[in-house]
This record gives sequence, structure tokens and C-alpha cells, in this order.
Amino acid sequence: MSLAADLETVLSSGIRLTAPLAFAACGEYLAERGGALNVSVEAMMLGAAFGSIAVADVTGSAATGLLSGVLIGALIGIVHGLLTYRVHVNTFVAGLVLNALVLGLTSYLVTIGELGSHHVAQLSVPGLRDLPVLGGPLFVERWPVYLLVLIVPLTWWLVERSRWGLELRAAGEDPAAADMTGIRVNLCRGQALVWCGALAGLGGAYLAVGEVGSFNQNMTAGRGYLVIAAVIFGGWRLGRTLAGCALFGLADASRLALPALGFTVNSQLLVSAPYLLALVAMLLFTTRHRRPGALAQPFRRHAPDPG
Repeated sequence: MSLAADLETVLSSGIRLTAPLAFAACGEYLAERGGALNVSVEAMMLGAAFGSIAVADVTGSAATGLLSGVLIGALIGIVHGLLTYRVHVNTFVAGLVLNALVLGLTSYLVTIGELGSHHVAQLSVPGLRDLPVLGGPLFVERWPVYLLVLIVPLTWWLVERSRWGLELRAAGEDPAAADMTGIRVNLCRGQALVWCGALAGLGGAYLAVGEVGSFNQNMTAGRGYLVIAAVIFGGWRLGRTLAGCALFGLADASRLALPALGFTVNSQLLVSAPYLLALVAMLLFTTRHRRPGALAQPFRRHAPDPG
């Protein structure tokens, strides 16, 4: 096999495994800029992965399954927001409980029914698909991958240019000051969690009906935590966050690509490579970049003194 073919194989695997991380990371980036550290992104991805295959099984449409995954992720975002900003449960506790709940529920449901195999259609771009090395990996993919072309700039615009994004960033930096200007801090954060849930759901659904074509128990395998690490690695900047997703995706792709290319590498090391990189990223970049001032800090509005 030629070097060009080897590179094409690695890139193709890397892009397919980066896509679900990139979808979810766009949502997590937006949520964290508003101060909402969404630990439940793993539950959003896993629940959407199961739901997308289950709905595709019932309807016979993988595209409908993909849409249902987006809705399931958004629903988990709503639940997380209600627990955190209405009931005032600690956001880390709420996220971990949701992660455990969805893992247990999907693990049980997958054992009581037999789910089929479903794939969304592949899209091939004429002309561009014939480019050497990059043509196949970039321009012959399952069609949901190309939604990133819209989602990435839309997420950037929402955070950096829209009025709502200005309010969201204010809520993430100084919620007390934002509240004094009339911004409904917890509402902004809750809305960000719903957006995060929808995109994380899209990532999980793509993993199921786009990449794998079926649902396996715990198939996200901690990818939600890799998404959180990617946002930290990126210093709470969208471009750098996506670069982190690409790094983790390529590391994950090495688990599949290197043995296929004839390289002998310890299989346990390959499986753990993305998570080792995530750990290193957390250690190196957490203190080097300025995070949102009120990240993960709860906000409760106090009534003014009557006197």
C-alpha cells in the first residue's frame, strides 16, 4: 500500500471519529462560555445514540432517527437545566446522575430488544472526491458530517456576534453584574444547555446511524468527557476547541487504522490514547488559559433589602 493510501486511510478514520466530538464540542463550548459546565454531555450523546437507532428501527428511516437523537439530547439538556437552575442541584451531581441513569437505562433496554442496523446516506461531491489524499476523506462522507459547515459558524456567531451571545458571555463572566442589567442569568444558561444537548445529541446520533450503523452498550465510551477536555484544551475558543477534537479523533482513529496498516502496537495503549491525551491537555492547559469567570459557579438571585 502506498504512502498516499495510508494517509487517506488514517485521515478518513480520523474525520469520521472527529465529527461526533466536533458536534458536541460546539454545544459544550457555547454552554461553558455562559458559565454552565455541562458534565451530562456523555448522557446526551449516549441517549441520542440509542434513541436514533431505536427510532430508525421503528420508522425505517435513519434520517428520522438522527433527528430524534437531536431531540433526545435537547430533552436531557432541559432536565439538566431544571435540576441545576430550578431545583438548585449541584451541576456536577446533576450531570453525573444523568450520565449514570442514561448508561444504566440504555444498557438495560438494549438487552430486552433486538435493534437493527441503520445508516444515513453517503454524500459524494463530484470533482472534489477525486483529489489525491484529501478527496476521499473530506468529500465522500455520510451527509450529517457536512452540517458542521453550518453549525460551526452559527455557533461562533451566536456567541460572539448576537445579542443573546453577549448576554450569555456576561452571565458566564459576572452573573451578579449581568443580573443587575436585567439579564436573566439562569435562563440564559438553561437555554445554552438545551443548545448543547441538541448538538451533543446530533453527535451521538451521528456516531450511531452515521459511523457505526447500530447501537452497542456504552458505545460513546467516555467521548462526552473528551469533549469537555477539548474545550479546556482550546482555551474556550471555538477554533482551538475543534483542533482539540481533531487531535482526539485522530488518536482514536489510530486504534483502527494502525493495525490495518500493518503496524504492531499494544492494543490497550491504542484504546487509551485519546484519554491519555485528554489528561495531558487538562494538566497543561487548564491554568494557561483564562476560563469564563463564573464557570460552574451557581447563581441565585437575592431579593433586595426592603429597607
